[in-house]
Amino acid sequence: PVPAAAAAAGEESPVEGGPPDHSYSLSSGTTSEELLRKLNEQRDIIALLEVKMKEMKGSIRRLRLAEAQLREEIREKDRLLHAASAGTRKRHGL
Repeated sequence: PVPAAAAAAGEESPVEGGPPDHSYSLSSGTTSEELLRKLNEQRDIIALLEVKMKEMKGSIRRLRLAEAQLREEIREKDRLLHAASAGTRKRHGL
């Protein structure tokens, strides 16, 4: 029998005795030990993803700080160039 959610998604149930459709699918004969193992695997994956997300947030924060510093440097250099350019025009009577 195909579960309602799988039928709605257009998925077929695995052939009896055959491998499940996906690594996260469970056959009807799954033991509590197998369920616990799969649950622990999922928890490990989630923990790793959380660590990666924290690392990425830190990288994004550092990149934003570096971007702000670079933009400030550019503003300062533009200001100096503009001031130098205005001074040159005045000296040459332009």
